Amino acid sequence: EHLFQFAMMGSVLASALDGVERPRVGLLNVGRETIKGNDQVKEADRQLRAGSLNYIGYVEGDQIYQGIADVIVADGFAGNISLKTAEGVAEFITGTLREAFSRNRLTRLSGVVAAPVLKSVRESIDPRRYNGASLLGLQGVVIKSHGSADAVAFEHAVETARMEALKQVPQRIDRQLEAILG
Repeated sequence: EHLFQFAMMGSVLASALDGVERPRVGLLNVGRETIKGNDQVKEADRQLRAGSLNYIGYVEGDQIYQGIADVIVADGFAGNISLKTAEGVAEFITGTLREAFSRNRLTRLSGVVAAPVLKSVRESIDPRRYNGASLLGLQGVVIKSHGSADAVAFEHAVETARMEALKQVPQRIDRQLEAILG
């Protein structure tokens, strides 16, 4: 039931902030096959299939960044592991590229030539741009910033809060719940 509610609230959030009319909702699982997953995930899948959301089914961890879903639902444990893994991979890629381009004169020169592309990649995978977890289902807007957030990350969290308030996300969730629950 909680995963179904997370899906509904995430769908409302994606619609409000990203302008996606019918966000594609996926459920994070260990496989795409219906026989896979624990009982909680299987029950959520059943409820989502019966609901009115644009549910696309199970999404595996390696599909999270493929753009097949606008919202990916997970319990707090699996979701947090996924987020921390993504942050670690982003840091690993950034560090590996920095090291590779600083090995010798030729690689440093290559780095100068590739600098605009590298800057674009770095910005797109920078976890600070995605700082601020929305605590949905409350009467107001609450954003939980990462404990290690710097000024850039905190600015993104504040901007997320501003946009959620401007787009009236809590009120939209209330209306969606009323429509679903009757």
